[in-house]
Amino acid sequence: MSSRPQPVIGRRAVLRGAALGLGAGGLLSACGIPAAKQSADSCLSTDLSATEKTLIFSNWPSYMDESKEKVNGQTVLPTLAAFEKQTGIKVTYTADVNDNAEFYAKVRDQLGACQPCGRDIFVLTDWMAARTVGLGWIQKLDHANLPNVDKNLLQQLKAPRWDPNRDHSVPWQTGLTGIAYNAKFTKEVGSFADLLSRGDLKGKVTMLSEMPDTMSFMLRLEGADPNKFDDAAWNKALERLSRYVASGQIRRFTGNDYVQDLNAGNIVACQAWSGDVLALQADNPDIKFVVPEEGLALWSDNLLVPNKAAHKANAEALMNYYYDPEVAATLAAWVNYICPVDGARAAMEKVDPELVDSPLIFPDKTVLDKTFAFMPLDTAKAKLYETDFNLAIGG
Repeated sequence: MSSRPQPVIGRRAVLRGAALGLGAGGLLSACGIPAAKQSADSCLSTDLSATEKTLIFSNWPSYMDESKEKVNGQTVLPTLAAFEKQTGIKVTYTADVNDNAEFYAKVRDQLGACQPCGRDIFVLTDWMAARTVGLGWIQKLDHANLPNVDKNLLQQLKAPRWDPNRDHSVPWQTGLTGIAYNAKFTKEVGSFADLLSRGDLKGKVTMLSEMPDTMSFMLRLEGADPNKFDDAAWNKALERLSRYVASGQIRRFTGNDYVQDLNAGNIVACQAWSGDVLALQADNPDIKFVVPEEGLALWSDNLLVPNKAAHKANAEALMNYYYDPEVAATLAAWVNYICPVDGARAAMEKVDPELVDSPLIFPDKTVLDKTFAFMPLDTAKAKLYETDFNLAIGG
Protein backbone atom coordinates (compact mmCIF):
# COMPACT_ATOMS: atom_id res chain seq x y z
CA MET A 1 0.00 0.00 0.00
CA SER A 2 1.37 3.41 -0.93
CA SER A 3 2.12 5.83 1.88
CA ARG A 4 1.19 8.87 -0.18
CA PRO A 5 -1.29 11.23 1.50
CA GLN A 6 -4.90 10.90 0.43
CA PRO A 7 -7.21 13.89 0.02
CA VAL A 8 -9.98 14.06 2.58
CA ILE A 9 -12.41 15.88 0.29
CA GLY A 10 -12.36 15.07 -3.41
CA ARG A 11 -12.15 17.83 -5.99
CA ARG A 12 -15.77 17.19 -6.90
CA ALA A 13 -17.16 16.75 -3.40
CA VAL A 14 -18.83 20.12 -3.63
CA LEU A 15 -20.23 19.84 -7.15
CA ARG A 16 -23.82 19.58 -6.09
CA GLY A 17 -25.19 22.81 -7.48
CA ALA A 18 -27.83 21.22 -9.69
CA ALA A 19 -29.17 18.91 -6.99
CA LEU A 20 -29.41 21.79 -4.52
CA GLY A 21 -31.16 24.10 -6.94
CA LEU A 22 -28.00 26.19 -7.32
CA GLY A 23 -27.30 25.35 -10.93
CA ALA A 24 -25.60 27.83 -13.19
CA GLY A 25 -28.94 28.91 -14.66
CA GLY A 26 -30.15 30.24 -11.31
CA LEU A 27 -26.90 31.92 -10.45
CA LEU A 28 -26.41 33.47 -13.87
CA SER A 29 -29.75 35.20 -13.65
CA ALA A 30 -29.34 36.23 -10.02
CA CYS A 31 -28.29 39.75 -10.92
CA GLY A 32 -31.10 40.12 -13.43
CA ILE A 33 -28.79 41.29 -16.24
CA PRO A 34 -27.02 39.37 -19.00
CA ALA A 35 -23.28 38.78 -18.73
CA ALA A 36 -21.27 41.46 -20.55
CA LYS A 37 -18.97 40.33 -23.34
CA GLN A 38 -15.47 41.69 -23.71
CA SER A 39 -12.68 41.33 -26.25
CA ALA A 40 -8.92 41.64 -26.39
CA ASP A 41 -9.38 45.06 -28.00
CA SER A 42 -12.00 46.36 -25.59
CA CYS A 43 -10.40 45.04 -22.39
CA LEU A 44 -6.64 45.54 -22.37
CA SER A 45 -4.46 44.03 -19.63
CA THR A 46 -1.00 45.13 -18.48
CA ASP A 47 1.47 42.46 -17.39
CA LEU A 48 3.68 43.45 -14.44
CA SER A 49 5.39 40.06 -14.11
CA ALA A 50 8.82 41.46 -14.97
CA THR A 51 8.85 43.61 -11.85
CA GLU A 52 6.33 41.88 -9.58
CA LYS A 53 7.16 38.27 -8.72
CA THR A 54 3.77 37.39 -7.32
CA LEU A 55 0.84 35.22 -8.38
CA ILE A 56 -2.69 34.80 -6.98
CA PHE A 57 -3.99 31.28 -7.73
CA SER A 58 -7.57 30.05 -7.09
CA ASN A 59 -8.15 26.29 -7.28
CA TRP A 60 -10.52 23.57 -6.08
CA PRO A 61 -10.20 21.96 -2.62
CA SER A 62 -7.78 19.03 -2.39
CA TYR A 63 -6.45 19.67 -5.88
CA MET A 64 -2.84 20.29 -4.89
CA ASP A 65 -0.36 17.89 -3.30
CA GLU A 66 0.06 18.43 0.43
CA SER A 67 2.63 17.47 3.02
CA LYS A 68 1.89 16.34 6.56
CA GLU A 69 4.27 18.98 7.87
CA LYS A 70 3.19 22.53 8.63
CA VAL A 71 5.18 25.75 8.63
CA ASN A 72 3.86 28.57 10.79
CA GLY A 73 0.62 26.63 11.09
CA GLN A 74 0.19 26.40 7.31
CA THR A 75 0.09 23.14 5.33
CA VAL A 76 3.07 22.79 3.01
CA LEU A 77 2.28 22.28 -0.68
CA PRO A 78 5.48 20.61 -1.93
CA THR A 79 5.32 21.16 -5.70
CA LEU A 80 4.09 24.72 -5.28
CA ALA A 81 6.85 25.44 -2.75
CA ALA A 82 9.39 24.07 -5.23
CA PHE A 83 7.98 26.35 -7.95
CA GLU A 84 8.39 29.37 -5.68
CA LYS A 85 11.99 28.41 -4.90
CA GLN A 86 12.81 27.74 -8.56
CA THR A 87 11.28 30.92 -9.97
CA GLY A 88 11.27 33.40 -7.11
CA ILE A 89 7.54 33.89 -7.70
CA LYS A 90 5.54 34.10 -4.47
CA VAL A 91 2.19 32.34 -4.86
CA THR A 92 -0.90 33.21 -2.85
CA TYR A 93 -2.85 29.96 -3.14
CA THR A 94 -6.54 29.66 -2.23
CA ALA A 95 -8.86 26.67 -2.61
CA ASP A 96 -11.95 28.81 -3.14
CA VAL A 97 -13.40 27.33 -6.35
CA ASN A 98 -16.12 25.32 -4.66
CA ASP A 99 -18.48 25.11 -7.62
CA ASN A 100 -18.22 26.29 -11.24
CA ALA A 101 -21.41 28.34 -11.13
CA GLU A 102 -20.73 29.71 -7.67
CA PHE A 103 -17.27 30.86 -8.71
CA TYR A 104 -18.70 32.40 -11.89
CA ALA A 105 -21.02 34.42 -9.69
CA LYS A 106 -18.03 35.68 -7.68
CA VAL A 107 -16.20 37.08 -10.68
CA ARG A 108 -18.88 37.82 -13.30
CA ASP A 109 -19.50 41.46 -12.39
CA GLN A 110 -15.81 42.39 -12.41
CA LEU A 111 -14.90 40.47 -15.55
CA GLY A 112 -18.04 41.61 -17.35
CA ALA A 113 -17.04 45.20 -16.62
CA CYS A 114 -13.36 44.70 -17.57
CA GLN A 115 -12.16 45.02 -13.98
CA PRO A 116 -9.66 42.90 -12.00
CA CYS A 117 -11.25 39.95 -10.21
CA GLY A 118 -8.45 39.66 -7.65
CA ARG A 119 -6.87 36.56 -9.19
CA ASP A 120 -4.13 35.93 -11.74
CA ILE A 121 -5.11 32.35 -12.49
CA PHE A 122 -8.07 30.11 -11.69
CA VAL A 123 -9.37 26.65 -12.58
CA LEU A 124 -12.73 25.88 -14.20
CA THR A 125 -14.25 22.78 -15.79
CA ASP A 126 -14.58 22.61 -19.58
CA TRP A 127 -18.17 23.79 -19.82
CA MET A 128 -17.65 26.84 -17.63
CA ALA A 129 -14.21 27.54 -19.05
CA ALA A 130 -15.84 27.56 -22.49
CA ARG A 131 -18.37 30.11 -21.29
CA THR A 132 -15.77 32.52 -19.90
CA VAL A 133 -13.63 32.22 -23.03
CA GLY A 134 -16.69 32.82 -25.19
CA LEU A 135 -17.48 35.96 -23.23
CA GLY A 136 -13.99 37.31 -23.93
CA TRP A 137 -13.01 37.31 -20.26
CA ILE A 138 -9.81 35.27 -20.56
CA GLN A 139 -6.41 36.51 -21.72
CA LYS A 140 -4.69 34.89 -24.68
CA LEU A 141 -1.66 32.85 -23.65
CA ASP A 142 1.83 33.30 -25.07
CA HIS A 143 2.91 29.82 -26.13
CA ALA A 144 6.52 30.97 -26.28
CA ASN A 145 6.32 30.74 -22.47
CA LEU A 146 4.76 27.27 -22.56
CA PRO A 147 7.29 24.91 -24.20
CA ASN A 148 6.51 22.07 -21.76
CA VAL A 149 2.79 22.42 -22.42
CA ASP A 150 3.22 22.36 -26.19
CA LYS A 151 5.54 19.37 -25.97
CA ASN A 152 3.79 17.30 -23.30
CA LEU A 153 0.04 17.97 -23.45
CA LEU A 154 -1.77 14.73 -24.26
CA GLN A 155 -2.85 14.58 -27.89
CA GLN A 156 -6.50 13.93 -26.94
CA LEU A 157 -6.66 17.25 -25.06
CA LYS A 158 -4.97 19.57 -27.55
CA ALA A 159 -7.97 20.84 -29.48
CA PRO A 160 -11.28 21.14 -27.61
CA ARG A 161 -14.03 22.74 -29.69
CA TRP A 162 -14.24 25.74 -27.38
CA ASP A 163 -10.48 26.47 -27.50
CA PRO A 164 -9.11 24.59 -30.52
CA ASN A 165 -5.55 25.91 -30.29
CA ARG A 166 -5.40 26.10 -26.49
CA ASP A 167 -4.94 29.84 -26.88
CA HIS A 168 -6.72 30.52 -23.58
CA SER A 169 -6.54 27.36 -21.46
CA VAL A 170 -4.25 24.63 -20.18
CA PRO A 171 -5.66 21.46 -18.57
CA TRP A 172 -4.84 21.13 -14.87
CA GLN A 173 -6.26 17.64 -14.33
CA THR A 174 -8.52 15.42 -16.38
CA GLY A 175 -11.07 12.77 -15.47
CA LEU A 176 -13.34 10.10 -16.85
CA THR A 177 -17.02 9.60 -16.13
CA GLY A 178 -18.17 6.00 -16.34
CA ILE A 179 -19.73 3.33 -14.13
CA ALA A 180 -18.62 1.99 -10.77
CA TYR A 181 -20.07 -1.01 -8.95
CA ASN A 182 -19.49 -2.91 -5.72
CA ALA A 183 -18.70 -6.52 -6.62
CA LYS A 184 -19.62 -7.66 -3.10
CA PHE A 185 -23.27 -6.83 -3.78
CA THR A 186 -23.84 -7.15 -7.52
CA LYS A 187 -22.50 -8.66 -10.70
CA GLU A 188 -20.75 -6.50 -13.27
CA VAL A 189 -22.69 -3.60 -14.76
CA GLY A 190 -21.32 -3.10 -18.25
CA SER A 191 -23.47 -0.33 -19.70
CA PHE A 192 -25.75 2.54 -18.82
CA ALA A 193 -28.53 0.64 -20.57
CA ASP A 194 -28.10 -2.07 -17.90
CA LEU A 195 -27.58 0.38 -15.05
CA LEU A 196 -30.88 2.04 -15.82
CA SER A 197 -33.00 -0.99 -16.67
CA ARG A 198 -31.89 -4.08 -14.75
CA GLY A 199 -34.52 -5.09 -12.23
CA ASP A 200 -31.99 -6.22 -9.63
CA LEU A 201 -30.58 -2.69 -9.57
CA LYS A 202 -33.85 -0.82 -9.15
CA GLY A 203 -33.55 1.83 -6.46
CA LYS A 204 -29.91 0.88 -5.85
CA VAL A 205 -28.16 3.15 -8.35
CA THR A 206 -27.28 6.83 -8.48
CA MET A 207 -26.55 9.29 -11.26
CA LEU A 208 -24.63 12.56 -11.11
CA SER A 209 -26.15 15.96 -10.44
CA GLU A 210 -23.84 17.67 -12.95
CA MET A 211 -25.95 18.15 -16.08
CA PRO A 212 -23.19 17.52 -18.69
CA ASP A 213 -22.19 14.24 -17.03
CA THR A 214 -25.63 12.66 -16.85
CA MET A 215 -27.05 14.08 -20.07
CA SER A 216 -24.02 12.96 -22.08
CA PHE A 217 -25.06 9.38 -21.47
CA MET A 218 -28.74 10.03 -22.06
CA LEU A 219 -27.74 11.43 -25.45
CA ARG A 220 -25.56 8.39 -26.15
CA LEU A 221 -28.47 6.09 -25.33
CA GLU A 222 -30.50 8.02 -27.90
CA GLY A 223 -27.77 7.51 -30.50
CA ALA A 224 -26.75 11.18 -30.43
CA ASP A 225 -23.26 12.66 -30.17
CA PRO A 226 -22.86 14.61 -26.89
CA ASN A 227 -20.29 16.80 -28.61
CA LYS A 228 -22.70 17.87 -31.35
CA PHE A 229 -26.46 17.64 -30.89
CA ASP A 230 -29.59 19.70 -31.53
CA ASP A 231 -32.67 20.55 -29.48
CA ALA A 232 -34.57 17.55 -30.86
CA ALA A 233 -31.91 15.14 -29.60
CA TRP A 234 -31.78 16.99 -26.29
CA ASN A 235 -35.54 16.68 -25.80
CA LYS A 236 -35.49 12.94 -26.54
CA ALA A 237 -32.62 12.43 -24.09
CA LEU A 238 -34.46 14.47 -21.46
CA GLU A 239 -37.61 12.40 -21.93
CA ARG A 240 -35.52 9.26 -21.46
CA LEU A 241 -34.09 10.59 -18.22
CA SER A 242 -37.58 11.52 -17.00
CA ARG A 243 -38.75 7.94 -17.62
CA TYR A 244 -35.87 6.53 -15.59
CA VAL A 245 -36.64 8.90 -12.74
CA ALA A 246 -40.36 8.04 -12.81
CA SER A 247 -39.62 4.31 -12.80
CA GLY A 248 -37.77 4.50 -9.49
CA GLN A 249 -34.63 2.99 -11.01
CA ILE A 250 -32.48 5.91 -9.84
CA ARG A 251 -32.19 6.30 -6.10
CA ARG A 252 -30.95 9.88 -6.28
CA PHE A 253 -28.67 12.33 -8.06
CA THR A 254 -25.44 13.14 -6.27
CA GLY A 255 -22.16 14.96 -6.16
CA ASN A 256 -19.31 12.68 -5.18
CA ASP A 257 -21.02 11.75 -1.92
CA TYR A 258 -22.03 8.57 -3.75
CA VAL A 259 -18.69 7.14 -2.66
CA GLN A 260 -19.81 6.46 0.91
CA ASP A 261 -23.00 4.71 -0.21
CA LEU A 262 -21.16 2.62 -2.80
CA ASN A 263 -18.49 1.61 -0.32
CA ALA A 264 -21.09 0.56 2.26
CA GLY A 265 -23.38 -1.20 -0.22
CA ASN A 266 -26.27 1.23 0.28
CA ILE A 267 -26.11 1.54 -3.49
CA VAL A 268 -24.55 -1.19 -5.60
CA ALA A 269 -23.72 0.66 -8.82
CA CYS A 270 -23.57 4.25 -10.03
CA GLN A 271 -22.35 6.79 -12.49
CA ALA A 272 -18.91 7.70 -11.17
CA TRP A 273 -15.83 9.86 -11.58
CA SER A 274 -12.55 8.03 -12.07
CA GLY A 275 -10.60 9.80 -9.32
CA ASP A 276 -13.20 8.88 -6.70
CA VAL A 277 -13.05 5.23 -7.70
CA LEU A 278 -9.27 5.11 -7.52
CA ALA A 279 -9.34 6.55 -4.01
CA LEU A 280 -11.97 3.98 -2.94
CA GLN A 281 -10.03 1.08 -4.42
CA ALA A 282 -7.09 1.81 -2.14
CA ASP A 283 -9.12 0.38 0.76
CA ASN A 284 -11.86 -1.65 -0.93
CA PRO A 285 -10.90 -4.01 -3.77
CA ASP A 286 -14.59 -4.80 -4.39
CA ILE A 287 -15.07 -1.38 -5.98
CA LYS A 288 -14.72 -1.68 -9.75
CA PHE A 289 -14.64 0.93 -12.51
CA VAL A 290 -16.18 0.03 -15.86
CA VAL A 291 -15.69 1.46 -19.32
CA PRO A 292 -19.37 1.27 -20.32
CA GLU A 293 -20.51 0.16 -23.75
CA GLU A 294 -21.62 3.73 -24.43
CA GLY A 295 -18.07 5.03 -23.93
CA LEU A 296 -16.57 7.40 -21.37
CA ALA A 297 -17.08 11.11 -20.83
CA LEU A 298 -13.73 12.90 -20.79
CA TRP A 299 -13.48 16.27 -19.05
CA SER A 300 -10.77 18.62 -17.90
CA ASP A 301 -10.40 21.31 -15.29
CA ASN A 302 -8.49 24.15 -16.91
CA LEU A 303 -6.02 26.84 -15.88
CA LEU A 304 -7.22 30.26 -17.09
CA VAL A 305 -5.78 33.78 -16.84
CA PRO A 306 -8.61 36.33 -16.51
CA ASN A 307 -8.64 39.80 -18.04
CA LYS A 308 -6.91 42.45 -15.94
CA ALA A 309 -4.80 39.85 -14.16
CA ALA A 310 -1.48 41.68 -13.83
CA HIS A 311 0.85 38.67 -13.75
CA LYS A 312 0.17 36.66 -16.89
CA ALA A 313 3.79 35.67 -17.54
CA ASN A 314 4.06 34.46 -13.95
CA ALA A 315 0.92 32.38 -14.51
CA GLU A 316 2.40 30.96 -17.70
CA ALA A 317 5.55 30.04 -15.78
CA LEU A 318 3.38 28.06 -13.36
CA MET A 319 1.55 26.32 -16.22
CA ASN A 320 4.84 25.39 -17.84
CA TYR A 321 6.28 24.13 -14.52
CA TYR A 322 3.39 21.74 -13.93
CA TYR A 323 3.92 20.26 -17.38
CA ASP A 324 7.33 18.97 -16.38
CA PRO A 325 6.65 15.20 -16.27
CA GLU A 326 8.14 14.64 -12.82
CA VAL A 327 6.22 17.54 -11.30
CA ALA A 328 3.04 16.31 -13.03
CA ALA A 329 3.57 12.79 -11.71
CA THR A 330 4.02 14.08 -8.16
CA LEU A 331 0.76 16.00 -8.39
CA ALA A 332 -1.09 13.08 -10.01
CA ALA A 333 0.01 10.70 -7.25
CA TRP A 334 -1.84 12.88 -4.78
CA VAL A 335 -4.99 13.96 -6.61
CA ASN A 336 -5.70 10.60 -8.34
CA TYR A 337 -7.10 11.99 -11.59
CA ILE A 338 -5.86 11.51 -15.14
CA CYS A 339 -2.56 13.25 -15.65
CA PRO A 340 -2.74 15.39 -18.82
CA VAL A 341 1.05 15.35 -19.22
CA ASP A 342 2.76 12.99 -21.63
CA GLY A 343 5.87 11.55 -19.98
CA ALA A 344 4.45 11.59 -16.46
CA ARG A 345 3.92 7.83 -16.49
CA ALA A 346 7.64 7.20 -16.94
CA ALA A 347 8.35 9.75 -14.22
CA MET A 348 5.92 7.94 -11.90
CA GLU A 349 8.42 5.05 -11.72
CA LYS A 350 10.41 7.24 -9.35
CA VAL A 351 7.53 9.11 -7.69
CA ASP A 352 5.25 6.16 -6.83
CA PRO A 353 5.83 2.90 -8.75
CA GLU A 354 2.51 1.45 -7.55
CA LEU A 355 0.66 3.96 -9.73
CA VAL A 356 2.54 3.43 -12.99
CA ASP A 357 -0.04 0.97 -14.28
CA SER A 358 -3.12 2.70 -12.90
CA PRO A 359 -5.59 2.94 -15.80
CA LEU A 360 -7.42 5.76 -14.00
CA ILE A 361 -4.32 7.99 -13.96
CA PHE A 362 -2.68 6.78 -17.15
CA PRO A 363 -5.39 5.32 -19.40
CA ASP A 364 -4.08 3.75 -22.58
CA LYS A 365 -5.01 4.74 -26.11
CA THR A 366 -7.67 2.02 -26.28
CA VAL A 367 -9.52 3.65 -23.40
CA LEU A 368 -8.99 7.24 -24.57
CA ASP A 369 -10.30 6.35 -28.01
CA LYS A 370 -13.63 5.51 -26.34
CA THR A 371 -14.02 8.96 -24.80
CA PHE A 372 -16.21 11.90 -25.79
CA ALA A 373 -16.81 15.44 -24.56
CA PHE A 374 -19.97 17.46 -23.95
CA MET A 375 -20.81 20.19 -26.45
CA PRO A 376 -19.90 23.73 -25.32
CA LEU A 377 -23.01 25.85 -24.73
CA ASP A 378 -23.55 29.58 -24.81
CA THR A 379 -25.00 31.24 -21.70
CA ALA A 380 -28.62 31.25 -22.88
CA LYS A 381 -28.57 27.62 -24.00
CA ALA A 382 -26.81 26.50 -20.84
CA LYS A 383 -29.44 28.22 -18.68
CA LEU A 384 -32.25 26.56 -20.64
CA TYR A 385 -30.73 23.09 -20.53
CA GLU A 386 -29.83 23.33 -16.84
CA THR A 387 -33.41 24.35 -16.04
CA ASP A 388 -34.72 21.40 -18.07
CA PHE A 389 -32.36 19.05 -16.28
CA ASN A 390 -33.22 20.29 -12.79
CA LEU A 391 -36.90 19.83 -13.49
CA ALA A 392 -36.32 16.31 -14.81
CA ILE A 393 -34.38 15.16 -11.75
CA GLY A 394 -36.73 16.87 -9.32
CA GLY A 395 -34.26 19.53 -8.24
